[in-house]
Amino acid sequence: MKKPSSKIREEIARLQEQLKSAETREAERIGRVALKAGLGEIEIDETELQAAFEELAGQFRGGKKGATGKNRAGSGTRDGVAAAKVETGATAGGAGEA
Repeated sequence: MKKPSSKIREEIARLQEQLKSAETREAERIGRVALKAGLGEIEIDETELQAAFEELAGQFRGGKKGATGKNRAGSGTRDGVAAAKVETGATAGGAGEA
C-alpha cells in the first residue's frame, strides 16, 4: 500500500528534525574537542581552518594517498592553502590546562 503524500511530508519533517539534532550534537562534540585543543585561541581564517579539518578527516578515513601531508613535508601548504600549525600539550593551553 502506498503512503499518502501528507504522511510522507510528516515523515520528512520528523527526519529533518532528527538530522538537525544529530548535527547539533556532532557540532557541539567537535567544538568541545577543538576548544580543549586550543583552537579557540588561534586566529585563523575559517576557510583555512576548514581545509585543515578536511585534511584531518581524510587521515582518519584512510583518505587519499598523501593525505598525511608527507608528500609536501615542510612546504606549509595543502592544495594552495596555508596549513595551520596547532600546538598541543602544556604549551597550547597555558599552564595547568589539559
